[in-house]
Formats: sequence, structure tokens, C-alpha cells
Amino acid sequence: MLLKNHLIEVFKQASLENNFLLKENVVLKWVHRFGIDSLNDLLIHSSLQKENQREEENQEHTSLIDEVHEENQEQISLIDEVHEENQEQISLIDEVHEENQEQISLIDEVHEENQEQISLIDEVHEENQEQISLIDEVHEENQEQISLIDEVHEENQEQISLIDEVHEENQEQISLIDEVHEENQEQISLIDEVHEENQEQISLIDEVHEENQEQISLIDEVHEENQEQIKLELSKTFENIEETKWESNGLETASSNEISSKNQNSNKINQFTETPKLPLPYIKNLRKWINNDKKAS
Repeated sequence: MLLKNHLIEVFKQASLENNFLLKENVVLKWVHRFGIDSLNDLLIHSSLQKENQREEENQEHTSLIDEVHEENQEQISLIDEVHEENQEQISLIDEVHEENQEQISLIDEVHEENQEQISLIDEVHEENQEQISLIDEVHEENQEQISLIDEVHEENQEQISLIDEVHEENQEQISLIDEVHEENQEQISLIDEVHEENQEQISLIDEVHEENQEQISLIDEVHEENQEQIKLELSKTFENIEETKWESNGLETASSNEISSKNQNSNKINQFTETPKLPLPYIKNLRKWINNDKKAS
């Protein structure tokens, strides 16, 4: 009996460890000692041991599953509480989101208005740039005419009468420049009015959205630079006008000193005066008119 019990225990241990070689040795010893007919006793004892072991393991698994189930129930109850809190927070977030959407829509409307104002400023700025370029062209043409007058004066003092006529034309151009300057002043006043309106819009934007301050400050800087450029160009234009007036006064003085020579050179003067006087053109065609005048002279 002791040998059977020993072989049964060894066989059980080998079954637990899945040691097939040991199980085979135990079976051989069992058959050799007790015969093949008694082999079922060994197998039955090992199967009962396996079933008992499985029952114990199942009991342990069941108890563990019950504990895990209780923990899951507690976690589910906690999750339900958290879910209710989250639902409340989500409802609050939805309300805040709706308010933010309204604020965003208001910001978009104000932004569109600002874009329109900015586009208006850009249009006015482009017009001012065109006026400034026109003033520059007129200034260059006046410089060319003044240089031409100086050359004619140095070559022949007897052409003073022609220079006087050119001087009168320059006076008309200066008056035209003054008119253009007045138009520029009106444009500047319009820019100032638009700038004041933009300041009101900017105050509203500051209350609604703080980020637009950077863009508005950039617009103000660009506007100030444009104002400085306009003032600089106007100052240059005024200086050129004063120089033209000064040289015209010098020519009139020279005219009084050389008036006696007009009778001697009347033929040459008549050749210059026979050139037909051209009408003062519109300011946009002034450069073309000056070139035609040069070709005719």
C-alpha cells in the first residue's frame, strides 16, 4: 500500500508539473509491480486529484470574481456620480459656448466694419499716392523747364521775352499745383475724419477683443508714416515753387537792364514768338504737352 500511495503521489506531482517522462516511469513501475489491470486505480486517483484541484481553483476564481464584481459596482457608482457632475459641467460649458458664439459673432461684425474702413483708407491712400506721384512729375517737369530757361538765358540774353512767356506758363502751372495741393489738403482732412471714425471703432474692438489692438496700432503707424511722407513731399514742392519765384524775380531784373537790346534783335525774338502758344493742358497730360512744346521750340 505504501508503494501504491507513493506512486500515486508522484504521478499527481508529475501531472501538475506536466512532466511526461516522470509520468511514463511511474506508469511502467505500476504495471510492472501491480499489473496492467490495476492501472485504472492510478489514473482514477490522479483524475480525482485533478478534479479536486480544479474545484479549489474554481472556488478561488469565483471568490476573486466576486471581489472584482464588488469593486466594479463601486467604480460604476462612482462613475455614475462623476458622469452626473460631467453632465452638469457640460450643460454649463454649452451655455458658456453659446455666449462665446454670440461674442464671436459680434466680433466678426465689428471686424467686417473695420475691414471696410481699412479698405476705404487704402483707397484714399492710393489716391494720395497718385496725387503725390503727379506732384513729383510736375516738379520734375518744372525742374526741366527751369534748366532750359537757364541755358537759354546764358546763351542769349535777347530771348528774355520768350523766357517771360515761359515764366507766365510756369505761374499758371504753379497755380495748378496750388489747386492740387488744396485737393490734397481735402484728402488729408478726409483721412483725418476716417481716422477719427476708426478710433471709435477701435475703442469698441478693445472692449470686445484685445488682440485687435496690434492690428490697429499697425494701421496708425502706417497712417502716421503716410502723413509724414505727404508733408515731406509738400515741403519739397513749396521749396521748388519758392526757387522758381526767386529765379523769376532775377529774370525780371535782368529784363529791365537789357530792354534796350530788344529793338536790335527783334528779328530773332520774332522767330521765337512765332511759335504758337499752346493751351494749358489738363494735369494728367502735362508731361506730354511739355515734350511737344520742347519739340516745337
